[in-house]
Amino acid sequence: MSVVDVHVILRRGDQVLLGLRLNTGYEDGKFHLPAGHLEAGESVATAAQREAFEELGVTLETSALQLSHVMHRQAGGGRMAVFFSATDWQGEPRNCEPEKCAELRWFPLVSLPANLVPYAREALMASEAGSALSLDGWTLRPAERYDRRGERAA
Repeated sequence: MSVVDVHVILRRGDQVLLGLRLNTGYEDGKFHLPAGHLEAGESVATAAQREAFEELGVTLETSALQLSHVMHRQAGGGRMAVFFSATDWQGEPRNCEPEKCAELRWFPLVSLPANLVPYAREALMASEAGSALSLDGWTLRPAERYDRRGERAA
């Protein structure tokens, strides 16, 4: 069973908002997008709204969310990372989780920090290039052929 991670890309012109991770046990000292796990009974859009409010204190309307990218990550046995972009929100972004985030900072997409979580950088670049899907950490094999019953063809 895959874990679903939901990420929020707040855009202000050519800039994105990133937080510097602190005391999380994962990639501390690196910048990352606001993100969290999908909770039981929650849609990915609702999760994006919840994470934006919990971490940044901003309200996102469902209509303001644009699906930007999906990444299937091999980490932890398989994770689906869903990335939503928004250019319109209510409230001024602020650090609502100072115990997990040392600071929030806007960065131009053409000048992202060197200490950005690697898969977040990959997803941002893929999204900017118009790529809807990427794979992270998977060993790719040549395409396999299947018959109508879903069995491997010879």
